[in-house]
Amino acid sequence: MIKEKYNITGMSCAACSAKVEKTVSKLVGMDKVSVNLLTNSMQVEYDEKKLSSKDIIKSVVDAGYGASLEGNAKEKAKEKSIKKTNDDAISSMKFRLKVSVIFLLILMYFSMGSMIGLPLPIGLSGEGNPVGFALTQLLLVLPVMYVNRKYYISGFKSLSHLSPNMDTLIAVGSIAAFIYGVIAIYIMGYALNNNDINIVTEYRKNLYFESVSMILTLITLGKFFETGSKARTTDAISKLIDLSPKRANVIRDGVEENILTEDVRVGDIVVIRPGESIPVDGIIIEGSTSVDESAITGESIPVQKDKGDKLIGATINKNGSVKIKASEVGEDTAISRIIALVEEASSSKAPIAKMADKVAGVFVPVVMGIALATFIVWLVLGYDFSFALNRAIAVLVISCPCSLGLATPVAIMVGTGKGAENGILIKSADALETTHSIDTVVLDKTGTVTKGKPVVTDIIGFDIDDNEFLKLAASVESASEHPLAEAIVEKAKEKNLAISLPKDFTAKSGRGIRADIDGKKIVAGNEQAIREAVGNDTGFDTVFDKGNELASQGKTPMYFMADNKLIGIIAVADTIKDDSKEAIEALKARDIDVVLLTGDHKNTATAIAKQAGINKVIAEVLPTDKEEHVRKLMEAGHKVAMVGDGINDSPALARADVGIAIGAGTDVAIESADIVLMHSSLNDVATAIDLSKAVIRNIKQNLFWAFFYNSVGIPLAAGVFYLSLGWKLSPMFGAAAMGMSSVCVVSNALRLRGFKPRNVRNNKSGNDEIVLIENNEKKKEGKTMTTVINVNGMMCGHCKATVEKVTKAVEGVSNSIVNLDAKNVTIEYADGTDLEKVKKAITDAGYEVV
Repeated sequence: MIKEKYNITGMSCAACSAKVEKTVSKLVGMDKVSVNLLTNSMQVEYDEKKLSSKDIIKSVVDAGYGASLEGNAKEKAKEKSIKKTNDDAISSMKFRLKVSVIFLLILMYFSMGSMIGLPLPIGLSGEGNPVGFALTQLLLVLPVMYVNRKYYISGFKSLSHLSPNMDTLIAVGSIAAFIYGVIAIYIMGYALNNNDINIVTEYRKNLYFESVSMILTLITLGKFFETGSKARTTDAISKLIDLSPKRANVIRDGVEENILTEDVRVGDIVVIRPGESIPVDGIIIEGSTSVDESAITGESIPVQKDKGDKLIGATINKNGSVKIKASEVGEDTAISRIIALVEEASSSKAPIAKMADKVAGVFVPVVMGIALATFIVWLVLGYDFSFALNRAIAVLVISCPCSLGLATPVAIMVGTGKGAENGILIKSADALETTHSIDTVVLDKTGTVTKGKPVVTDIIGFDIDDNEFLKLAASVESASEHPLAEAIVEKAKEKNLAISLPKDFTAKSGRGIRADIDGKKIVAGNEQAIREAVGNDTGFDTVFDKGNELASQGKTPMYFMADNKLIGIIAVADTIKDDSKEAIEALKARDIDVVLLTGDHKNTATAIAKQAGINKVIAEVLPTDKEEHVRKLMEAGHKVAMVGDGINDSPALARADVGIAIGAGTDVAIESADIVLMHSSLNDVATAIDLSKAVIRNIKQNLFWAFFYNSVGIPLAAGVFYLSLGWKLSPMFGAAAMGMSSVCVVSNALRLRGFKPRNVRNNKSGNDEIVLIENNEKKKEGKTMTTVINVNGMMCGHCKATVEKVTKAVEGVSNSIVNLDAKNVTIEYADGTDLEKVKKAITDAGYEVV
């Protein structure tokens, strides 16, 4: 099987995408087809022995649409036409809208100005010069029809392929009204020649050119907003590509060269200086540094990297100069794989079929059949051609899909506007429509439930003023490169405390730091570091119990001594946002399951979940696996919304039924999502769901009245009641009824402007049992053994990562999981593995095996 992606042109609604998908799926050798209306793309899997890309393109073209095979990732990275295409589309829609509005206003002045006493130019009034009056309106509607000719081209083309769509409704309805207006001009000219003023007066009042212009203008307004939303979604891939630096410093033949990143080869030596983005994936061969990997992993704390560690492309080198040996370049880098996941998830997302589109294929031919039958029946019954034609045109005019066409877009337009008022940016009608059915919300932890930045949570001083204690702690930590030290220093700066310059500073991995501060000998570190400093003194056990209590809450305790006396504990953690618990209660009150999905250790994740009131946790998930967990939930029958803020969340955001990005997150997460919470508040998730439900309810009401109007108006227009009751409906009244139906639909949609956020809290205490959903890792073949090794000296995420890395590097070890709270590491290894090598690797890394 071969997988390919195609760009599809000419699609305008769900009926189009369904037609393409149905046509291509019938090809012999085709296995899977997924057409995405939003991105105008198609993903296929087929047997290359039975089928070729030319056959696929031909089938799409035969169905009435255009298709082209998308180029590879490297070509797309170089391609600069995506944004230009989007800009051109928006510019074109804006031009069409301007022309339509200008000529519509002039046309309305001529056609209806006299009704409110506005003067018309001499010789162009309806009474003085009816033909000139009519011809002026004809000339004014032609520019509107011309700039919006796409509806006619697409509509009639789809009709010719027996797959009518929304454009077909617009085209048939507006052209019927236009043709009737043209016929009316000829009838008026003929009547004037015969001095039949009554006929002239009747048809002068029955011109429908303003209806044609109004239909096209309103539909174009909706399409303008839709085009803008589509353009923003296609920026996601471009922004992902832009994250990686375009150039890299490479050493070749002993000389450093600045070359294009795409020209870096596997094995090249790349020089990366402080503050630079890392261009490719590679292994450090010289130097050490700390790296900000938050854009890829979502982890807020910079990670220490030493010789032999792997660096990920598109992350940021913080404070050290290093040389790396390129291990993955081009499409094999982590960022490129994330790009591929975003593309695949976006393309495989099924389009949401609009209710009006679903009936379009039946509605249009039925109405045309009724109009034709009406015309024939009245001729058979002996009535003249004019009467029969009048009845047929009345059917077409009253069936003009203005109200049907407005039922969905007007409600969505008001709904999205109301969302924007409340800080909820809804990027597509599909997202707004899907959100109402969400039953599961998956939350990323860092930056979504939590604040995304480590902060000092507890300052516990012993026989010392807290500010004095914090000053000493910040002074000694100011010389440390440890990721948590920055939080302590930042806390001291917030309180405007004077930080002293440390003297005789020393640091040992896993054994804490030492320095002289204002004449005092300060020791700082984890429990093991302090125990080593105090020897066998057991008088500190109560203090360490307090530290362990803090650790159980997902915090990292750090102990400080001054002149061999324990002066306090400072705890650092990434804390939950102020409104997270309230937001999660609101979701529960709406019978929505909430799941925490994070790459953090399960103990930390469980602690955060307990604080936030979340009952289901999926922890220790690799960045590229988040999308898989979302997909599994969807395959289980759930309607899933994914809420996140990092690049690592982008594939999951794209895969979910609805992707919701925190506004303060990365641009890529925002572009990959369907909804953006500009206030960065989780409370807005519940508000978005409520708004979606209100909009869908409104759309259903609009569609009901639109169809009710047609079900009553069409029989009346066709003359069903003429023989028995003498009732008939002229095209003039048909147009009036059509206008009234549109007014009703728009008025009903405007009721959404009264929508207000509803904060409903759950009465549950939030202390329900937390279910930790374990990841089902693929076991290696052969017998797998498991053992737990107690390790002293570990105190933070950096320590955890180091121990896991060095143990996994030992031959025979398949997995390694560190539990910081329990101070141990669980090793999974093949039978026969030398565990002494594992213990030695831990000891060599600076930690103690107990």
